[in-house]
Amino acid sequence: MKVLKFGGTSVGTVASLRNVKKIVDGLPEPAVIVVSALGGLTDQLISTARMAAENAFEYRNVMKEIRERHLRIVDEMIPENRRVRVWEAVSILLGDLENLYTGISLIRDVPEKTLAAIVSYGERMSSIIVAGMLENADHYDSLDIVRTEKWFERNIADRALTDKRIKETFELPLARHAVMGGFISTDRNSGEITNLGRGGSDYTAALVAAALNAGELEIWTDVDGFLTTDPRIIPDARIIDSMTFIESMELCNFGAKVIYPPTIYPVFHKNIPIKILNTFNSTAPGTLISDHISESARVCGISMVNNMAIISIEGKLTSNVAEINSRAYNVMARHGISVAVVCQPMDNATFMLSLSGADSDKAVSLLQADFMPEISAGTVSEISLRKEQSLIAVVGEGIKQLKGLGARLTNTLERNGIEVRALSDGPSETTIAIAVDTDVAKKALSLVHSSCFN
Repeated sequence: MKVLKFGGTSVGTVASLRNVKKIVDGLPEPAVIVVSALGGLTDQLISTARMAAENAFEYRNVMKEIRERHLRIVDEMIPENRRVRVWEAVSILLGDLENLYTGISLIRDVPEKTLAAIVSYGERMSSIIVAGMLENADHYDSLDIVRTEKWFERNIADRALTDKRIKETFELPLARHAVMGGFISTDRNSGEITNLGRGGSDYTAALVAAALNAGELEIWTDVDGFLTTDPRIIPDARIIDSMTFIESMELCNFGAKVIYPPTIYPVFHKNIPIKILNTFNSTAPGTLISDHISESARVCGISMVNNMAIISIEGKLTSNVAEINSRAYNVMARHGISVAVVCQPMDNATFMLSLSGADSDKAVSLLQADFMPEISAGTVSEISLRKEQSLIAVVGEGIKQLKGLGARLTNTLERNGIEVRALSDGPSETTIAIAVDTDVAKKALSLVHSSCFN
């Protein structure tokens, strides 16, 4: 049994939905189908809520456009014998959505709980439509299945409860296709509508695949698979035929947008392969993600994340790497701040960590408070911040067997006038991370890619 996830571009138009139908109809056995909202609709739902809060009555015109878009798709895609039933179900949701916008326009505010409810309507409607267009499918409401809990003011999946609900909902072997929306969920305590965040539909599909011990998770999107780097920057980037779970996690964590990074964890622990496929080019082989490791060390791919910062801690204490590393990570973890990598400058006299630029000012304050005794004693001389950084991640299983790769890439960049602010070429067996100024990051990425693949 497979789980298939179709993203917004895959379900955004009549033409793309026909591709989805053809793909699902070609399956040898029933599957669980997880769908996103129609392409672009989530952003439109949010912007329309803001519009209504400003008492701009144009929101009514946008609401009309949303209604007409769904009606056109129902008319085109749903067989006549099911069309009225599907349109009635979608119309009820559209009516509820319009009522929410009207309420927002009256109070001139968008409460967080109301906005979460509003964005849920995209997946609720698209899943009803997709279930209706298939000949052998039943619709399931994700709000009854996926449960979340609060963690640092974020909604995260309650894995145990969600697994239990998935197993209770889907009886195996499936007699018919099961269609559900991704992304949307319900708080386990309050019963309020929540969501799993951007990219949450991928994660929903992974939760279902893991709970049901699926044979494979297929992520259908608008690209042919993972590429060796961002094709918008490097047009000659190549498709990666196969990669490991670890390689895919590292590339996603450092900026690759193919799948939502947390998607990989549930299926990785169950050793369920992921296949990245193109809805618009269904004959392309795609990228297979599994636990199979290449026989020889290689660079698998290169990704880049912008809007990063580097915090440097200088002083005698930096010679005690274990202590300073533990304390820095712990203080960040206690306040919900994620550290991307620990880096070292060329002189090895400074402890450096890289993290999101949005968290950097808060992180500096936290580190200054935690290391105040050492600052007073002089064993920490300075904690400084450098913003507008980009991290280029060179990823591949066993990459450390490629002796001198970090030094070679550093030399290549510096010969071309790009200063390497920090290099993480230490603990990770899979990734070398290079920090450069963001204004030269694209040039740096091109040089690194050429050095690794040409």
